[in-house]
Amino acid sequence: MKSVVIFLIVLITSALQFFSNNDDYTQTTPLEESIKRGSEIYQDFCVSCHLPTGEGIRKTYPPLAKSDYLINNRTASIKGIKYGQQGEIVVNGQKYNGFMAPMGLADDEVADVMNYISNSWGNKNDNMVTEAEVSKIEK
Repeated sequence: MKSVVIFLIVLITSALQFFSNNDDYTQTTPLEESIKRGSEIYQDFCVSCHLPTGEGIRKTYPPLAKSDYLINNRTASIKGIKYGQQGEIVVNGQKYNGFMAPMGLADDEVADVMNYISNSWGNKNDNMVTEAEVSKIEK
């Protein structure tokens, strides 16, 4: 019995040392996790129009990079991702009057992609978009 207790103490001590000294072990915040998931969603649904750099295509697809519209119009930006976008908007002083089809994303996916784009390419937003916030936005 005494040897079993000693074995368990050694095992637990080893495990604690491993996790406290292991450079591969990192702790992430919920925002960082959301941004990572949002990056994958962006690659699947958004990159063909807004490009890998988030710069869009001038006069056709608005930029997400350093986008005043994205940062200053949070609800409208979420609504555009959730339901699609139609009609004139002004982004960084340039008018866009196009159509973005709804992507069919779930509320958690909309939140993740919104967190990704609002924290990429010169954008910074520590105020995390949540699934609950997205669910309250109506068409």
